Amino acid sequence: MTKELKDDEIIREFQKGNTLVFDELVIKYQCRIARVVTRFVHDPSEALDITQETFIKAYKALDRFQFNSSFYTWIYRIAVNTAKNHLIANGRKLPDLDYDVRDLDNISKQDISEYSSPEKMLICEEINSIFNHEVEKLPIELRTVIQLRDVDGMTYDQIANVMGCPIGTVRSRIYRAREVIGSKFDPLYR
Repeated sequence: MTKELKDDEIIREFQKGNTLVFDELVIKYQCRIARVVTRFVHDPSEALDITQETFIKAYKALDRFQFNSSFYTWIYRIAVNTAKNHLIANGRKLPDLDYDVRDLDNISKQDISEYSSPEKMLICEEINSIFNHEVEKLPIELRTVIQLRDVDGMTYDQIANVMGCPIGTVRSRIYRAREVIGSKFDPLYR
């Protein structure tokens, strides 16, 4: 059994000339990047092409990676920019992004046990439905920070890097988004 390398170790190995290790990054992140791309392009074959293009761009630029952010933050930016450029090049409008906050790829056994009864499953589905509906109504900046923080699990620093704004702005956007969404759940708990 081989030891799983951390992203920084893989990148350093790549920068030393062992380009084969890039496959590990592709395997680790291809599904997440494909999900990012499908927020812009809904055609599966187009999304696959853009995902591949993203990894090709990352491969070509990885020798210049400076460790100022995590690899995922870096490639996330590449994916978003590649998808946007693809839409613009094809004369299409950038979408008002819809995020599906139910990230089923990351569900754990503990999560499954929490849905042990049909009643609990129904309640969870209703809560998810309300949450998704409220997230869709948020302005794009608030939707994006909620997606990055609560679904993708990024830190505030990573979100600030991805969005190109100060960390204080990230904090206030997350607070405002949670405040708006939370107010819709008040009737459920009364």
